[in-house]
Amino acid sequence: MKILIAGAGGFIGGHLSTNLFDEGAEIVCADIKPFEYWFQFNDNFKNFSLDLKKYENCLKITEGVDYVYNMACNMGGMGFIENNKAECMLSVLINTNLLRACLKNSVKKYFFSSSACVYNSSKQSETFVEGLKEVDAYPADPEDGYGWEKLFSERMCRHFYEDFKLETRVVRYHNVYGPFGTYDGGREKAPAAICRKIALAKIKKMDEIEVWGDGKQTRSFMYIDDCIIGTKRIFNSQSNEVYNLGSEEQVSINQLIDIIEEIADYKVERKYLLDKPKGVRGRSSDNTKILSEFDWAPNIKLKDGLEKTYRWIFDQIKSGDNTNKFAKNY
Repeated sequence: MKILIAGAGGFIGGHLSTNLFDEGAEIVCADIKPFEYWFQFNDNFKNFSLDLKKYENCLKITEGVDYVYNMACNMGGMGFIENNKAECMLSVLINTNLLRACLKNSVKKYFFSSSACVYNSSKQSETFVEGLKEVDAYPADPEDGYGWEKLFSERMCRHFYEDFKLETRVVRYHNVYGPFGTYDGGREKAPAAICRKIALAKIKKMDEIEVWGDGKQTRSFMYIDDCIIGTKRIFNSQSNEVYNLGSEEQVSINQLIDIIEEIADYKVERKYLLDKPKGVRGRSSDNTKILSEFDWAPNIKLKDGLEKTYRWIFDQIKSGDNTNKFAKNY
């Protein structure tokens, strides 16, 4: 099969491209970033650096392709999406024009990477909330900007299936983390940001780190290996329904710091910045649907995934690479 990964220069796209290539697929990769800023780059792929918001570029890269995984969007951690709502919403052009191009070029199946940010905010106003079920996205009140783009794009996929019979798959990711991801520069998410802060504190022998919010807000975090396994299982299924893909292991940010301190063998004081973006109060995944239909759900323990992530980030910083492509803002 010839498979296109849109957003292949990013975190999840880079891991997915490598995984599918190792399974024997012919891989086409596209991303708006220049090649030197791709998180993972492979000369065995057919690689394109171009803007997928433009229809003509989507037509070009989908020609002769069997399957498309759309991982492309302008996003980052809470600090980025709260301060760049219009930029996040412009990603709707990527999904729209890729869908149009898939019809034109007779692509067999299309995957859209959605987000837990689509969920109704009223169900996320307390800490340690019940896991969010797929039906909890409606009535709609998603994260402003980024969440609205994802929810609208989900509907676009649904209607392209209903009206044009294009096979579509939609997955709502819950906070994916792991090596070869952004850990600095403003787009990093909480696990990578805290790993970086504690690694830097240990290296520089500092006794304090800054924490956005009061540290009591809760989330669940999914390791990248579980993300790739779940993505492929859902893509290869016969179902065009929407699925959660995330861990049910909900922790507070303070508990997340505790775990990373233990891994690093280094304790720090916490300076809470209450005026910084912190998102909803609590969020976690309900995996009832994916478990019942696939007899599987993300199962890598948070500490196990964080150990690998922390070691990788520590090595990056220690070697002086903390200003490299992983911190570049694109």
